[in-house]
Amino acid sequence: MMRYHHAMGMSVFSPKLPLSSSSSSSIHSSSLLDVLNREWMLPSPSTHIHKVSLKKEPGSGFFSCSNDPNPNLLLLLHGRGGGGGEAGPGFFYVVRDDLLHPLVNGNKSRKLDALLPILQRHSATHTVSCGGCQSAHAAALAVSCAERGIKAHLLLRGEQPEIPTGYNLVSLMYGNVTYVPRSIYAQREQMLHKHAIEVAAGDGCVVRVDDILGSTSEARAEESSRKVVIVSEGAGDVVGLLGVVRLVRYLSQAHVFGKDQQINIVVDAGTGTTAIGLALGALYLGHASVESNCSNAC
Repeated sequence: MMRYHHAMGMSVFSPKLPLSSSSSSSIHSSSLLDVLNREWMLPSPSTHIHKVSLKKEPGSGFFSCSNDPNPNLLLLLHGRGGGGGEAGPGFFYVVRDDLLHPLVNGNKSRKLDALLPILQRHSATHTVSCGGCQSAHAAALAVSCAERGIKAHLLLRGEQPEIPTGYNLVSLMYGNVTYVPRSIYAQREQMLHKHAIEVAAGDGCVVRVDDILGSTSEARAEESSRKVVIVSEGAGDVVGLLGVVRLVRYLSQAHVFGKDQQINIVVDAGTGTTAIGLALGALYLGHASVESNCSNAC
């Protein structure tokens, strides 16, 4: 059994609950290989994994913590290393996807992993997406598109900050930002479509990410020199799930965490795309069930 929890912060793996195989795992694995046999933005699904150990100091109610950037995962695979209690000090693992790229990191890289090659294959010239004023997704999309010669148009909710900082600054540096009143942003679908039509400037083609997979939209796009692709808030399109599933397959390899370890997955959640991808990956890789304990990231 694999459980995943939504919480603030980076993805965390903590030994706790047993994973068991599904009776249809061979069918799922075969289907998964077909789905994941595609072009990717990231050259490899691998990631850095850190081990954080907690130890209660004798005679006090305080805990000390240590970080191991190069843990020996074989100790976990062979049932050694301890997960708390009498077996040893409590610990958890942190998947350091924040180290994947200087500006495009964390689950944002995973959700764009399958998306960016699709945009390139479609010969997209522009993308239109949306998010909050400090949207990590908007910044990641802007940077990734700029690196590939695609113009990103970002509709950010709320008022323009007096002094741009953080992800808002990155979005301004790499994309074309428009600040949108909250009343208009509440109707995201209409807002995105209207802005995409404006970007297309009459003679362009506007499609959504999921539409690109259809032959009709591709044929129509071939006739247009300006190809505008609408990317959902938080890259919450179907293809956004695939990069997360790819990560789960990597983590399920025998030399990483395998499929038979007692593991809890803790992940922050905004649109929920990452959590859904983790759940689907666990199911398709033969993990019998996935339970969630959710709290949204703010």
